[in-house]
Amino acid sequence: MSRISVCQRTKFVAISFFCFLSFCSVSAQWQPQTVGTDASFRAVSAANPNVVWVGGTKGTYVRTADGGKTWQTGTVPDAQACDFRDVQAVDAQTAYLMSAGPAEKGQARIYKTTDGGQTWALQYQTQQAGIFFDSMDFWDKEHGIVVSDPVDGKWFILTTGNGGQTWQPVSPAVLPQMEPKEGAFAASGTSLVVQGKRNVWIASGMGQFGRVFRSTDRGNTWTVHNTPLPGGEFAGLCGMNFFSEKNGMVVAANYKEEKQPSPSVAITHDGGQTWQATTPINPPGLNEAIALLPGDRVLLVGPSGTILSADQGQTWQRLDTEGFHSVACAKGTCFAVGAKGKIAVQRFK
Repeated sequence: MSRISVCQRTKFVAISFFCFLSFCSVSAQWQPQTVGTDASFRAVSAANPNVVWVGGTKGTYVRTADGGKTWQTGTVPDAQACDFRDVQAVDAQTAYLMSAGPAEKGQARIYKTTDGGQTWALQYQTQQAGIFFDSMDFWDKEHGIVVSDPVDGKWFILTTGNGGQTWQPVSPAVLPQMEPKEGAFAASGTSLVVQGKRNVWIASGMGQFGRVFRSTDRGNTWTVHNTPLPGGEFAGLCGMNFFSEKNGMVVAANYKEEKQPSPSVAITHDGGQTWQATTPINPPGLNEAIALLPGDRVLLVGPSGTILSADQGQTWQRLDTEGFHSVACAKGTCFAVGAKGKIAVQRFK
C-alpha cells in the first residue's frame, strides 16, 4: 500500500533490425543537476522538453523552463510537512502538486500555481480517516483525477473539470470491490495514468495479483482486470504507462525481495483488458516508472538502475545501476528523480 514508501506513464510496433542495432549500442549518460535541496523526489512531469516540474519531501518543488540549464527550487508555504508524490506540469507557469500522507495528519492536499511557483493555492484538503493520495493525472489543463487508498473497500477518487477549482468524489457505487489490503503504491506518481480525452487506469498491489482498474469515461464507470504479475503482502504494481488507447505497460515489484527473479513487467494491446508478461529482466531489480523513447523503445527506472527494451520486452538491456524513483520524457529528453535531491537529464536519440 502507499504507506510503504519504498515501492512506494505510442504504440507498440515491430522494431526494425536497424533500430535494434542502434538500441544495443546505447549507453546511459545521466547528467546530474544541481537544484540546491536534499529533499527526496518521487514526482516529475514534463510539459515539453524544456518545461519540467518536480515534487518532493519537505513541501519542496523544483522547476525548469529551459530544459535544465537553470532550476528554480522552493517550498510551498505552510506545507513543510507534505511529501509531494505527484506533480502535473501544464506549462512554465502552471502546475499541480499532490501531497501523499495520512489525511488525519493534514497531509492529503492538492495545490496549484499559475505564476511559476511564486504563489500556491490550496485547492483541496481533507482529514477523512483512511485517505492517502497515491497518484494524480490530467487529461488537459481543466480535467483531472486523483486516487487515494481504499476507504471501506473502494478506491477514494476525486475528479475536477474546472482546473481544480472544485474536486468531486466518484461514487463508491460505480467502483469495483477491492481485495483485503489491496491498494496503490505512491512510488513514482504513475499508479494512476490517463490517456486521450477520457481513458484512465489505476494499478494496484497487495492483492493476490497485480490488478488494473480501467475507465473509459473519466471515472464514471469502471472495470478491473488481473495481470499475470504477482501480488502479495509486500508486492504488486508500482508503475504504469499507456502509450496509446490500446497499448500500455506495467511494472511490479516485491520490495522485500527486489532481487528475486520473477515476472515484473507486463504489456497490453487491448486497453488493459488482458495482459501478457514480458521476458523477465535479468539481472532482476526494483523498477518503478516507465517512459517511451523515440523508436518505440521503452525506458524503465528504479532504485536498481535504468533499463531499455526495443522489442516490447522480449529483451532488456541494463544501462546502469544509478537509482531513481521516477522519470518523465518528452521527445527523447528524459528527466529522472530520486532520493536526496537527485535530478538528472539524459537526451536519447
